[in-house]
Amino acid sequence: MVRRSERVAFAGGSGFQLSGIVDLPDEQPLGTAVFTHCFTCNKDLKAIVRISRGLAEAGYQVLRYDLTGLGGSQGDFSQTHFSSNRDDLLAACDFMSQHYAAVDLLIGHSFGGACSLSLVEQIGSVRGVVAVAAPSDTGHLADLLVRMDRKIASQGTGSVNIGGRDYTIHGSMLADFRSFNLPATLRQVTKPAMLFHSPVDETLGFEHALRLFALLTQRSGNDPEPSPTSLICLPGADHLLVRNPADIEFVTAVIAAWFKRLMND
Repeated sequence: MVRRSERVAFAGGSGFQLSGIVDLPDEQPLGTAVFTHCFTCNKDLKAIVRISRGLAEAGYQVLRYDLTGLGGSQGDFSQTHFSSNRDDLLAACDFMSQHYAAVDLLIGHSFGGACSLSLVEQIGSVRGVVAVAAPSDTGHLADLLVRMDRKIASQGTGSVNIGGRDYTIHGSMLADFRSFNLPATLRQVTKPAMLFHSPVDETLGFEHALRLFALLTQRSGNDPEPSPTSLICLPGADHLLVRNPADIEFVTAVIAAWFKRLMND
């Protein structure tokens, strides 16, 4: 199917203008998705671009966007946190609902996957969620950042280098990461979820995928019905899915097939 792309801009959860691209088919879309990127990444990450375009070629329209302070979006990254990421995702879904169609599927990579998982139950139109190489909690990132620069903990502000770029990190960001209870949120998810993770992911170990699967599928007491969750291993894949192009092709094909089933249920 022929694909085209449209550049868009909309107000994010903190009021700053966010930059996005909607990849869509020339024909009537079969469904609508919003793709959220990883920590300090942006909408132009190779895996995100190729998956989004691949889904458009399969008949789906996908918004990939930059969170506040990253990529082409306005705002100060150092003032953001997990809660503001969630607000940006909600704003992205509102934008799509107003200008394209109600969102059917949330897709997220790494920290964006955690963000998507945390909101799937909250957005009424959404039928399911896909998380690629996602963490099972948000507090681990705070610990990692402190190990990268101890001044964040001792002085309240520090700097870390990620992907060759320096980022200012404030203690308030870490406090937000540590205060959000992702496991408790996931125990309330009943909508379908699909998890992709590499057993040799050097950024986020496979234990995160196993814990996510358990949180989504195992219930006790007065917990709601479990989420019908699928966990798909990506043998040999790296965290950003750049080592082997076949990994992106596989992930795209599986998401497209699963998306079709979601829309037909």
